Amino acid sequence: MIQKLEQYNQILEDVIDTLKSLSTPGGPHENTLLLVMGDHGQTLNGDHGGGTAEEVETSLFAWSPKTPPDAVLSVLGENSCNFDLHGKEVCVSTMQQLDFAVTVSALLGIPFPFGSIGRVNPELYALSAGTWDNQRTGINACTPQDDLVAWKMRYAEVLCVNSWQVKRYIDQYSGSSIIGFSAEYLHHVEELYSKAQANWSEVLKPTCPSETAKGEEFKESASSALQLQIDAYSSFLESFAKLARSAWTEFDLWLMGTGLLLMILSVITQAYILVRLNAVCQPSDQECPSSRIIPKLSFAFTLVTIRAASLLSNSYILAEGRVTNFLLATSCIAGVWSSATNGNFTIEEFIFLLLNIFARFGIELGMSKQIAGPTATKDHPVSIICDIFGSSFCNVSMDIFPIISLAMVTCIVLKLIAYAVHQRFLKYFIICGTILSYAFIANYWASESTLLSHTKAVQEIGRSLAPRFVYAIGGLSLVISVLWRLFAPVDSLKFNKRITSLSAAMLCSWSPTILMLLGRQGAFVALICITGAWCIIMLQQKYQKDSKLDITGSCVANPVSVTQWSLLAVCLFYLTGHWCTFDGLRYGAAFIGFDNFHIIRQGFLLSIDTFGVSHILPVLSLPFVAIHCYNTASKKSKVKDVTINILIQVHLMYGLITAITTTVTIVCVTIQRRHLMVWGLFAPKYVFDAIGLLLTDL
Repeated sequence: MIQKLEQYNQILEDVIDTLKSLSTPGGPHENTLLLVMGDHGQTLNGDHGGGTAEEVETSLFAWSPKTPPDAVLSVLGENSCNFDLHGKEVCVSTMQQLDFAVTVSALLGIPFPFGSIGRVNPELYALSAGTWDNQRTGINACTPQDDLVAWKMRYAEVLCVNSWQVKRYIDQYSGSSIIGFSAEYLHHVEELYSKAQANWSEVLKPTCPSETAKGEEFKESASSALQLQIDAYSSFLESFAKLARSAWTEFDLWLMGTGLLLMILSVITQAYILVRLNAVCQPSDQECPSSRIIPKLSFAFTLVTIRAASLLSNSYILAEGRVTNFLLATSCIAGVWSSATNGNFTIEEFIFLLLNIFARFGIELGMSKQIAGPTATKDHPVSIICDIFGSSFCNVSMDIFPIISLAMVTCIVLKLIAYAVHQRFLKYFIICGTILSYAFIANYWASESTLLSHTKAVQEIGRSLAPRFVYAIGGLSLVISVLWRLFAPVDSLKFNKRITSLSAAMLCSWSPTILMLLGRQGAFVALICITGAWCIIMLQQKYQKDSKLDITGSCVANPVSVTQWSLLAVCLFYLTGHWCTFDGLRYGAAFIGFDNFHIIRQGFLLSIDTFGVSHILPVLSLPFVAIHCYNTASKKSKVKDVTINILIQVHLMYGLITAITTTVTIVCVTIQRRHLMVWGLFAPKYVFDAIGLLLTDL
């Protein structure tokens, strides 16, 4: 490190020597100011970006070809010199990062940033020769100023503008902010500004020294008056900066600790209930098959812990899609290895492993593009073919492949309805609604196609009316499904069939709207989601069969299957081009079918697009992971009791995984609250996880 610092020190000396040679009167760098700074420091271990003094403090080197007069230097350096351990005087001044923007603005002669509440730094401001080299007429227009009075006058003027700009910001922020500042402290700051302004009016009054007063005494009086004015403005700016810092950068550790404690208690409670359910569901005359459950539970817990621990790093949060896909692939490889060792390898395991490769490809594509809106981009993985087969083939593929994928999804969904929904009226209504919805989606895509020629009226109808029909059909299907569940007469269907019927109805009601908002990539993502769900359900059935739980008369959910379901949901979030940052929201999805902005409508559509494939569909699909226990439960057990038990287990496991991740995210935000990326990355990640936990619980 010392060698590297000496190397850059030599580079800096060479730059200064070059500037000196070109800074003679009339030279190109006569009025150049050199600033060299670091963005952050680091600890002795090389850590950076955190909140320790070594990390948040850094150096700022400033050099000007014109040295300020000694009188000005004596005033500037009087508060920055101290004696070191050897008794040597060392003068190293400091400034807040808050002050940098307004200081550079003052040196460049440009308006101060409206949102900046810093103070113009006197030392950097003095390096500008224009603040002291032109000896103007004094404030009283009677005597010439010396260098010190001239500089104080100009510095007081710039602080006046600086304070006026900050006062404008205070007034507008206080008037528009919901929380704002404390009225008592705000009144104190406003009083400081009023006093400073009143004093400034007195300083500017033109007065001339009397015949008996000496010129030096008058200059000293003027210098003192200007210094008082500088102190008044500085007091106002420093007071408001302190107020803002206490309101914006100070954290209530008690409230943070209380929230963290509640989350930890929630995790413990869910884990305890799961343990009790597993114990209750075992027959009294049989031992719990812990020899098979504990290894699965340990492996699932390891996957969840690794993913949760990775959230302590901002780099891993940015790469969360890759991390999650890696862990999901690890679980697949572990399953393949276990099956191959036992000699009962199935095709579902191979398909699931192959699916992870496609998911990783899509995640890489989504992360590289950071798609702003689904309608303006062709964002499915087929786009890579463009570089191989040419643009014409690519354009045709971009229009045909989504339609083929949509047709496949339609067939699968219709088969699901025919298999799972048993109430005749509900079945036919959902089938008709599904066919119409997917037809409108295809019509919407066709209206945007470049292969087909459309009149302007047809395009407008397809782009505006088709999405609205899809939203209306989906909403109507949801309402009818809920009303049917609440008010329809109790039929003779078994409990597990009623659950699958309701889940299928809810899935088919939500899926067209989500596909519409996802754009052309939606059908491909839906195929990945359906294939992954099928593989996980089949592997869960295989686990149930291998565990011989029908003999023991119990039904225990496989924690690895639920963990894979959760990891797959996270992969789908990043596969669709989403990010856990506010600038990663796909705002264009909120305007599909609408040109005007309405905060509730557009907010609702944006929420569905953001959390549709990552939370809504996975949570609604959870009953299908659990309901197969009807086929494996013992005849000695009550089917309804077993089904309810396994449903609760699966939902609790899924909620526990989400709660653990959210709890660790809270811990990460608490630890990294002084981190450079706390508001850019850690806090948004917490917001996304908290909303996801809320949707999971609902």
